[in-house]
Amino acid sequence: MEWLVFAPLAAVALATAVSVIVLRNPIYCALSLVGTFFALSGLYLLLQAEFIAVVQVIIYAGAIMVLFLFVIMLLDVGHEPPAWLRRDRPKLVLGIVLISLLLLELAVAIGSRVSQGIQGPYTSELVNAIGNTQLVGRLLFTDFLIPFEITSIILLVAIVGAMVLAER
Repeated sequence: MEWLVFAPLAAVALATAVSVIVLRNPIYCALSLVGTFFALSGLYLLLQAEFIAVVQVIIYAGAIMVLFLFVIMLLDVGHEPPAWLRRDRPKLVLGIVLISLLLLELAVAIGSRVSQGIQGPYTSELVNAIGNTQLVGRLLFTDFLIPFEITSIILLVAIVGAMVLAER
């Protein structure tokens, strides 16, 4: 039964993600990214990660994409031809090589995890006992406290940089 929901959501996520890369109009690319975010939110719901699904819609599809659309409209970005028409073949080849290496690394990581049968420390019994939101909060402020704080520092630096650029 889950496949009847998973397959269309995965197809929509894949199609909209590819259209983000392929489309030439930046507004259409941003709207395709919103479609990808909604499809991913549905996939998170299938994984019973309701908190992450809601955060995906509210934060990314709501706030971040509105910000992206404002920036695109304010900058008045024109249509740019694709890389293979601009004669940037070395960059295109480098991109293809890097994507291939990333996919190979991902396949090796998934293959080793599947062959070892690793489940992870957070089982469904723990999630049912504590709850998704509480488990995310506990992980965020215990196991992942340092990456969380580093992310906040990076965002602070980005805000200060944006303010400095805006003053000019």
